[in-house]
Amino acid sequence: MRFLLDDEQRDFGRTLGRLLAAAETPAAVRAWGAGDHAPGRAVWRRLGEAGVFGLAVPEKYGGSGFLPVELVVAYVEAGRHAVPGPLVETAAAAALFGRLDDPGPAGRRLPAIAAGDAMISYADPAHGPYTLDATAADAVFLTHGDTLRRIGGSGPEPVQPSVDPSRRLSRCAAEGGGVLASGPAVRAAAAHAADTARLLTAAQALGVGRRLLDDTVAYVKQRTQFGVAVGSFQAVKHRLADVLVALEFAEPLVFGAAVELAGGTAGGGADPADADPTCADPADAGPADAGTAIAMAKVAAGEAAYAAARAALQLHGALGYTDELDLSLWMRKARALRGAWGTPAECRARVLASPTPGR
Repeated sequence: MRFLLDDEQRDFGRTLGRLLAAAETPAAVRAWGAGDHAPGRAVWRRLGEAGVFGLAVPEKYGGSGFLPVELVVAYVEAGRHAVPGPLVETAAAAALFGRLDDPGPAGRRLPAIAAGDAMISYADPAHGPYTLDATAADAVFLTHGDTLRRIGGSGPEPVQPSVDPSRRLSRCAAEGGGVLASGPAVRAAAAHAADTARLLTAAQALGVGRRLLDDTVAYVKQRTQFGVAVGSFQAVKHRLADVLVALEFAEPLVFGAAVELAGGTAGGGADPADADPTCADPADAGPADAGTAIAMAKVAAGEAAYAAARAALQLHGALGYTDELDLSLWMRKARALRGAWGTPAECRARVLASPTPGR
């Protein structure tokens, strides 16, 4: 099977790209890191109006149904434009609540999430000791084992510095807070939520890497040395080519994992005659286990984005170290996303622990 985005999905991505380009997200990211959430909230509302968060919410709660491929399209653009806030965590919480037969009080948040009116921070100590942007979120939820809790207030104050100042981390407590649901259904829903979070983190990383590569290519075409553009130097070309290859290999893994999470069926497909020869068959993404495919995608996208950040830092010279340069917003995010919702070592261990059929 060859998977390609259909025209509607590609148009959706382009529309989001134009929307975010007009939203001045670098200013929103800087303000978010300084504790001013108003500009970031404005971007958030635009995404909600475009239907981004509804892609993780069941139709009966006002969403579009759980559509992983479309979510990946949206989150690649969010990464490309460095949108701040708990984007991944909000979608993961929606995926969690939507999987529960009786989501109870938590489920009442789903219509607001679909509309973009609710910003949710969600964490699971099994996948990391911190909650993201707990003080900015409207509510903070935590799963631990087979228990779902809501943390009181707006969550604990940030206690852990992050390499990305726009990612404000707080240590999550495995105990405390009001218990909203418990039992095996919560454990299963939490596993689904973690897979969703890992996939969308990979999508964000892919978008970050693409933006870093685009900006670096544009810069080396302008910067001159010995009277010629540094982009004409073979060493520079090879460095950027390595980044491009890594991103090109990561992209089909990310979309293939989204197809696996959707149950093996894509949201659409283009005419095979229009097939892009660089687009890989999702079957090549690995075994049918969606969690394994997602772990593979997370490693590939995270490492590709990190390679793009390192290349961007070096090829921008001393400018790459400055906070004033917008490039730093993406470089820092690439490093943070690399370890969010699964470090490279954890994801590789997941892949190695899963038998690969047919090999």
